[in-house]
Amino acid sequence: MKKLLLSCLFYGVSLSVLAEVAVIVNPANTSTIDKKLIKKIFTGKVKSFPSGNSVVAINQASANELTAEFNDKVLNKSSSQIKAYWSKQLFTGKGTPPKEVDSDSEVIKLVASDPNMIGYVSPSSLTDKVKVVGQY
Repeated sequence: MKKLLLSCLFYGVSLSVLAEVAVIVNPANTSTIDKKLIKKIFTGKVKSFPSGNSVVAINQASANELTAEFNDKVLNKSSSQIKAYWSKQLFTGKGTPPKEVDSDSEVIKLVASDPNMIGYVSPSSLTDKVKVVGQY
């Protein structure tokens, strides 16, 4: 029984280590986008792409495991730290958090329809309607 429990625990840990997040934009977006810029966009510190076009960030629901992966791997913060950050931004009037949607398909639909949007999805959900600018 102990071996089974340890195997399950190890398997679960290895899956979370392998989980990836694909950051996507509309194929018409020609801006060069790196991890540092993505972090600034999703924390409201940057309001436009390098091309000068305004940027609209799309988050997945805070309860989504992919959101926790994105927060950890891209923003280098826990979900609770991000929640506290946005609470402070809202309270002080310095910003509002990105719009939240419930699924990869919603993110893809929004990003595919607007060159000013950026979001993240599971790599297994990718379609040719969007362009990947980073995988973490």
